[in-house]
Amino acid sequence: MLVNKDKYKVNDTLSEYPKEIKFKYNWRKYQQRVLDNLDDHLKDGHLHIIAPPGSGKTVLGLEVAIRLNKPTLILAPTIAIRNQWIQRFCELFLQTDQTPDWISRDIRNPKFMTVVTYQGLHAACNNLKIEEQDCEEEEESEENIKSKQANANLDKIVNGLKAQKIKTIVVDEAHHLKNEWWQTLTRVKEKISPVIVGLTATPPYDVSAIEWQRYIELNGIVDMEISVPELVIEGDLCPHQDYMYFTTPTEKEHQDITNFRDNIEMLFQEIKIDETILQAIETHPIWKNPERELDWIYNNLSYYSASLIFLKANNREIPEIHLEVIGDKKIIIPILDYEWTEKLLEFYLYNEDEHFKEFEEHRKTLENRLRRHGAIERRQIDFLYSKKVTGFLTSSISKLNGIKEIVDFEYKQLGKDLRMVILSDFIRKEYYVNSSENNLELNRLGVFPIFEKLRRENIENQKIGVLTGSMIIIPKSVYSDFEVRAAKCGIAKINSSIVPFDPNYVLINQTEQLTHYIVHIVTQIFQNGGIEVLIGTKSLLGEGWDAPAINSLILASFVGSFVLSNQMRGRAIRTQQGNSNKTGNIWHLVTIDETSPTGGDDFDLLKRRFKSFVGVSFHEQPGIENGIGRLNLGENSIEKGEAEKKNSEMFRHAGKRENLKEIWEKALETGVTLVEEIKIPFPEQKEYKAIKSMYLNKTLANLLATLGSGLASFGLETIQEFLKAARRIRSMRDLYFFLAFFGIIGMLFFGRQTLKALRLYFKYRDISKDIKQIGKALLDSLIKARIIKTDYASLEVITSVDDWGRVYCHLEGGTTFEKSTFINSLQEITDTVENPRYIIIRKNRFLFFKEQKDYHSVPEIIGRNKKLAEHFKEQWKELVGNCDLIFTRTIEGRKLLLQSRIKSLAAQFDKKTQRINKWK
Repeated sequence: MLVNKDKYKVNDTLSEYPKEIKFKYNWRKYQQRVLDNLDDHLKDGHLHIIAPPGSGKTVLGLEVAIRLNKPTLILAPTIAIRNQWIQRFCELFLQTDQTPDWISRDIRNPKFMTVVTYQGLHAACNNLKIEEQDCEEEEESEENIKSKQANANLDKIVNGLKAQKIKTIVVDEAHHLKNEWWQTLTRVKEKISPVIVGLTATPPYDVSAIEWQRYIELNGIVDMEISVPELVIEGDLCPHQDYMYFTTPTEKEHQDITNFRDNIEMLFQEIKIDETILQAIETHPIWKNPERELDWIYNNLSYYSASLIFLKANNREIPEIHLEVIGDKKIIIPILDYEWTEKLLEFYLYNEDEHFKEFEEHRKTLENRLRRHGAIERRQIDFLYSKKVTGFLTSSISKLNGIKEIVDFEYKQLGKDLRMVILSDFIRKEYYVNSSENNLELNRLGVFPIFEKLRRENIENQKIGVLTGSMIIIPKSVYSDFEVRAAKCGIAKINSSIVPFDPNYVLINQTEQLTHYIVHIVTQIFQNGGIEVLIGTKSLLGEGWDAPAINSLILASFVGSFVLSNQMRGRAIRTQQGNSNKTGNIWHLVTIDETSPTGGDDFDLLKRRFKSFVGVSFHEQPGIENGIGRLNLGENSIEKGEAEKKNSEMFRHAGKRENLKEIWEKALETGVTLVEEIKIPFPEQKEYKAIKSMYLNKTLANLLATLGSGLASFGLETIQEFLKAARRIRSMRDLYFFLAFFGIIGMLFFGRQTLKALRLYFKYRDISKDIKQIGKALLDSLIKARIIKTDYASLEVITSVDDWGRVYCHLEGGTTFEKSTFINSLQEITDTVENPRYIIIRKNRFLFFKEQKDYHSVPEIIGRNKKLAEHFKEQWKELVGNCDLIFTRTIEGRKLLLQSRIKSLAAQFDKKTQRINKWK
């Protein structure tokens, strides 16, 4: 269908969308389902859709706006996404390259369709003259925002929107909003009362209940949520896989990290025996008169515990009064380690001015020493991780070599069909020089150093380009194509120059006119193969940017957030029209810190990032799940030799693109829907079935030893004595006496081992059983609290245990929010006790002898109400077993809370409860 372009160019007084507007492609199945049920979804004045990157949310949002047929305000998180909305609308609905006059990018001058950023809206409502920018430096602007009068210009902006009769607001990825921006948008919504169309790829499930409620109040309840596997089945997302490339720090970086560790250890040893801190603690009322300071102690449990641990480490005897305060005279005081020292110093330096005044000079000196050694960042004390060490790892120059190796590997696999994007955090323009040679040492990671690394070693003549908000470099071979495309956008003159140190590349200088079209033009050239490797910033290309031809992505970025990392990865998993065999390889770079038992902060960030990535696993029987475990890395992957082996293994997998589609098909057969569940790791290194079998065998073996080996162990003389004594047996009573006597002796020697093995066997007999009952008690309580409103008959708590003893639990049925709330609450119960209002003390006895106690937090969402907490206790008693409910805001309650926290902190497992998504 051809559309009269001029018709959309001159009309600036529209009251409804032109009737000729029509989406030029067919709707995908999920899009059609939304549109078919649009009236039902909009009954509450909201449409809230959750779907991954590449699912077509933008065109769906535009179609909904057209069907609502009212003047529209569209809010986007960045300039790039703002421009994309306009480009998509013109290309896919108006079928023109020209932007109509009735579309505005200026919130101060709204028109029938106004498309702006959240930052732009907030700035306008507060009379702030800050430039919208696609960068990560927005935090600095927020300080200025807070200093201004809140929403000083709000009424003027709202009146402008009302004059245009704006009645539809489309919010794209509204989870991006900072508190100040959120308040502005909420006030605008209240004054206009529009229909809200909320679209997001990654809802903020990892936020607090208050933040989630705020999010839902803006967007409405979730009307539809689509998962990655569902879209792969529908053919809307391509088969894809995540790969990891391990690097180790350079010699200098490693030396710097080692120096940091050595200095921290030296500092720790000095603080450990610091006489001034000892004096300060020993003169503090919590040590001298703890019974008079109970209220303070129970409100500052970690500081009190750290003080006792510190004194114990310095051979101070802990008086009985303190053990009474704790509530357990037999408690073993933990050793003083980095974590407890951090708590002690936090107390000494920042949280007790009144009693530590006479030590002010020492405190200042100590704080400065900690700061010089990199152990303090914004008043946060951390001996293991510092911003300095994190910087060494996340920005390690070793990653440049890794990028080069990945690029060469992928180019060897795909040749001229390679469409690779490399995303980094910073541009590093200082590495661009105006001279005939660029021999600068590449000692920082960023867009331009990556470009230089690839350019200098470009043996295969790969076509490399750079696209950022302030720097654009393209191969000279595509410059004429760039000029043609710019001319179509009405740009006759381009300000450009040959890169002085390489005549094969052209630097494009930004102009105000070019700014709106530059991303679109370079993207088209990339799509057509004029650029094969495109390097850019994560802020510009990482979200909302669309280039379906991408088949390989390198994330040379250390962003770890739930939202942005998933968005960046989403660039490579979109299908490409006319290329049904497209697959996507996503490469994650990580620098291993061999001085850290976990592999270091860079690896920890990557683990956190993987929590939001759902994909196919490397296991023998492929499944679909999130988390880094699906890459099957193994426990020793952080060792240097093993890391190199893993890189080879990753390349081997990545070279089998032709198998990726088949692997996805097999994995998709294992389930029908993506389930969010909780995973409780088994607290042993060995396999669960092997442990269980071992303890059963030990039980039987020890029983036999008790019965059969007892006599032999006493030696020949003992047996002879036994036989002599046996001759004196004159009656059954004498026989029973002698058997009982030797039986007791045998049990004393062998029964202890028998009982221990039997106890462990019963402990691990079926560890999924109790979780199911706890889940049922929780579900009933959440229904009682009216947090879960779905009918009970439609809900079921599902649990399972795998061969490794890991317990899985999820809620079947209910809304997305209800399932997420259930998982959040269950995690609170199973995790280490922190500072809840109520705790459940779970009681049981082993073979009627020894009473065992376990401490569990009552979830905050239930514990905030006494009646709900008591109802939860009754459900626990009925379904799980005997228990006590303790209110921790009393003296006795605080005592029990302190006891439970010290015990759990002293013996907690390294492996924590996790939230995962699994295709089932």
